[in-house]
Amino acid sequence: MMVLAEIQKLLLAKAYTEHDLTNIEIKSACGSDLLSDVLSFTKEKTLLLTGLIHPQVLRTVEMLDLVGVVFVRGKEPSPEMIELAREKGIPLLSTAFPMYEACGVLYQAGLPGNSQVND
Repeated sequence: MMVLAEIQKLLLAKAYTEHDLTNIEIKSACGSDLLSDVLSFTKEKTLLLTGLIHPQVLRTVEMLDLVGVVFVRGKEPSPEMIELAREKGIPLLSTAFPMYEACGVLYQAGLPGNSQVND
């Protein structure tokens, strides 16, 4: 398990919401640009890494009770997405790393993927 502040540091990520990242625990991570896969395979306390920048991502995160979102490849959320994330209490971050590298950094640092976490 990691806290979101550690992940922000590892990924050199910019935060777009005003959450205390030192108190948000992450149990696992999921990297996907297919929301159908996110719906099928994620577990609680999961951090989503994605290149998708649209409000449906936040609705999926909220519905599954995921911990937050890291946008990869330097993608930045729109002001509307940032406001929706604030309303829903969803931390948003962005990293310049491509998805493969961002997931690799987190995995190497000890954050497991969903297949390695028991319910």
